[in-house]
Parts: sequence; C-alpha cells; structure tokens
Amino acid sequence: MKILFEVDMEGALSKSLDRYSIDIRSSLREKRIAYAGIERQDQTLIIKFRDTDSRSQAEDELKSTYADLSFKQEKVENRFHLIASISPDATIRMQDSAVLQNITTLRNRVNELGVAEPIIQKAGADRVIVQLPGVQDTAKAKDILGRTATLEIRMVDDERDIDAALRGQVPFGLELYEERGGGPLLVRKQVLLTGERITDAQPGFDQDNQPAVHISLDNNGSRIFRQLTRENVGRRMAILLIERNIAEVVTAPVIREEIGGGRVQISGRMTNIEARDVALLLRAGAMAAPMDIIEERTVGPSLGQENIEAGMTAVALGFA
Repeated sequence: MKILFEVDMEGALSKSLDRYSIDIRSSLREKRIAYAGIERQDQTLIIKFRDTDSRSQAEDELKSTYADLSFKQEKVENRFHLIASISPDATIRMQDSAVLQNITTLRNRVNELGVAEPIIQKAGADRVIVQLPGVQDTAKAKDILGRTATLEIRMVDDERDIDAALRGQVPFGLELYEERGGGPLLVRKQVLLTGERITDAQPGFDQDNQPAVHISLDNNGSRIFRQLTRENVGRRMAILLIERNIAEVVTAPVIREEIGGGRVQISGRMTNIEARDVALLLRAGAMAAPMDIIEERTVGPSLGQENIEAGMTAVALGFA
C-alpha cells in the first residue's frame, strides 16, 4: 500500500499561532502585566491593552522571550494593540519542522499498527510518501494514518444565556458545542492545555465500567493541570477531541478538587474500539499540521503471484 500525503502549511502556521497565544497569556500573567485579551486574526495575534505603559512593558518582555515573533503597535479607538506575527525566517523553519514532526508521528502510528519494514520519507517541500508492505486491513491503516486527533482542555461558561446562544447570539470569546450524550454548552475559546503534553494514553474503563482513555501528562502538563483544577473548583471543564478540524466535547465534568499526578481520564459514551483508536492516536502524537491524501495505490497479492508464475516459466524455458 502506497499513500502520498500533502501537508497543509497554512494549518502548520495556524497551530503555531495557537501555541503562541497560550504561551503569551502565561508570560503576561506570570509577569503581572495587565492586558485586555488576545485575539487571532488571519495569521496574526492581536494583544489588547488599556494603556500605553502596559503595552510597552509587554512588548519589551515578549520581544526578549519570543525571538521568532515580530511586533508592531497599533491604536484602535481607546484600545492600544500589539500585533504579533511570525517572522519569514521562522515561518520557513516551522513549515519544515511540521513536515518532519508529521513524519515522526506517522512512524509512531505505523509502529502501533505492527507493519514490518515500512518506508516513510519526505517528498518535496510539503509531501510525505508512506509505503506499507504486507498490510492486511488497508482501510484501517488509511483511517489511522489520515486521522489528526488532538486534545484540548478549556473551561465551560455556565453563566451566559444558553438559549440566546442557541438562537445564534453566541457571546464574544465563547463557542457553542454539544456535549456527547448531553446537552448544549458554551465553551471558552481560550485553550488551557493541549495534547502536546501527553506522554502516554491507554484504553481502559472508568468507575462505571464504561470504556475510557487514561492519559498521562508530562511535568509541565501536570503543573498546568494541577493549577487549572486548583483555581476552578466547582466549575466545569470541557475536554475536546478534535479530528479533521471538527471539535467535539467528549465530556465536561465538574472539578471537585485539585487534581495532581498528571493523570486525566476521558470517558463519554465511547465504544471499546473507539477508546483503543483514540488512545493510539494520542499516544503516537498529534500531527503538527493537517494532511490530505492526494494519491493512493494498493498492489494486491495477485500481481505477486503472477510474477512468481512468470519467473517459474522463465526458469523452465531457460533449462529447456
């Protein structure tokens, strides 16, 4: 089986900006620099301030911390903005890095499938060739390799009017989702934790003996999750699974207490097969950028048998 993937370079930059948005929020909070919000607009981040002093202080701090970003100042009405964009040199590096990371992720997924002697290599600037000899279930292999499951943890906003949101009046900074097996809910756009912090994911069962995925976080992820749960006791936390740019709230539990140890459980009306596949995808790592299949070829065993028979005939004729 041979598959040719094309990496979405715009998607790679978009994911990089999402990561920068999270990191910039953390940096500004850590340095106690007041800001009025961060907004994505095309391929830029707009950091909003109420006064020029805060903006100047933030610009100095961010320039020293994020060398790959360029900044420019802008004033809109009574707000003072700082526009952050990825520099051209950094853009090229990120796109190359996205292709290499996707190759690593594909290798991890192929290893999970148990295919012997696969060939995974870069083809041009934005394409990857995958050759899988002896694969039995080609549909399963294609599905696992082409999926782009990522995980996001955000907070639920239960204070806004959900009925108005259902009528199309979704408040700024929020998104309307349907919880799996539950009702509609408003989720904040701010991503607090992503699947990049995952070190392991295994299928299993929850306390009600229903299929679940048990996730382990790295040290930084554990620290963020512990702080998140400590500061939001009594509130709901949404765990989103994102595949092919479609996000779904798998579960939205209420935080009862601070959770340490870096262990997270995902459960919510999933089958054993789905839990196993999701664990495989999260364990193998997320794609740095979305990929599309632009060419696919499958060589069946009949062609190999014809070659064997032709070879035997050639040998017989040669002896004759």
